[in-house]
This record gives sequence, structure tokens and C-alpha cells, in this order.
Amino acid sequence: MQIDEIDKKILHILQGDSKKTTKEISNKLSLSVTAIYERIKKMEREGVIEKYVALVDKEKVQKSFVVFCHIKLTQHTKDYLSKFERQVVKLDEVQECYHVSGDYDYILKVYVTDMKAYREFMVTKLTTLEHIGSTHSTFMIDEVKKTTAIQI
Repeated sequence: MQIDEIDKKILHILQGDSKKTTKEISNKLSLSVTAIYERIKKMEREGVIEKYVALVDKEKVQKSFVVFCHIKLTQHTKDYLSKFERQVVKLDEVQECYHVSGDYDYILKVYVTDMKAYREFMVTKLTTLEHIGSTHSTFMIDEVKKTTAIQI
């Protein structure tokens, strides 16, 4: 799908506030409601717009202790990687998991209430997963930039 300038503007608006109505977007872009609606539906069908979500304030739900956990597996076989990935997606504390290059194999972004909760997560959940060779944890001091919007 080709994304033109109008689609980019629509995406910019929706990434800022996905609850904007087609009428509000049409007024802002000086296009008909129908045109906006059809463009959004097309981007949804084509997978450009994956889904709509509510962003939750992690402090208000007592999950403001953020840890970046670097994982090194014992081996790099396809079976080890697949098994680890199947297991890690089941861990509620893990918000994001990336398979990366470099000194470690994976980086996890973990949200918990505090250091005690992170220790509990490490001891009872993460280190019980198979094929983990080592871990290295980095704790967030402050969130300098956070966005969910992709510049198009």
C-alpha cells in the first residue's frame, strides 16, 4: 500500500489520540468524513494500523520500577531460541522482548512494583526458564523520552 501525505497526516493525528472521530479529523484536514473513514478502513485492512489501545500510566497502577534485562542463552540453536521465546511471552511482567545481536541474545523490558518484586520475578520465573546462561539487569533511573508514535 502506498501511503500518501493525507494518510501520513491521518496517522499522525491518530497516533496522538486514537479516539479522534472521523469528523474531527475531516475538519482538521478539510476532507469529507467519508474520505477519512475510507482511508482509515483501508489502512486497517492493509495492516498499516494494527490496533487501537489505551496507554496506561505505569505509576498509577504501581508498575513504575522498570528494568532492562539482558539475557544470554547457553546455545543458539533454533530449538533453544524458539523454546525461550514461547516461555518468555507468557511472563506478565515482560512488556517487551527483543532478539538482538551483540553480547546478549535478548533484551527484556520488565515492569514491576519495586526491587523486591523484581527479585521475586527473577527467582521464581525468569531464571526457571530453560537454556538461560546469564542475565544482566539495568534499572531505569528516569524516562527521558517515551513515545508510541512512529514518524512517517
